[in-house]
Amino acid sequence: MQRWEYFVAPLLPHNPGDILNTFGQDGWELVAVVTQETPAGGISLVAYMKRPKA
Repeated sequence: MQRWEYFVAPLLPHNPGDILNTFGQDGWELVAVVTQETPAGGISLVAYMKRPKA
């Protein structure tokens, strides 16, 4: 049975592609990107990623 590990990371709006490519080089697969309200009332992007557990 495949086991997974998960990682949640904020995405900076000015450079999300580079951030995701860096995680991809480390074996992380993007599962979803969601918007999330910040405590200050703004909006941020959050990436959910997974990769096979060794």
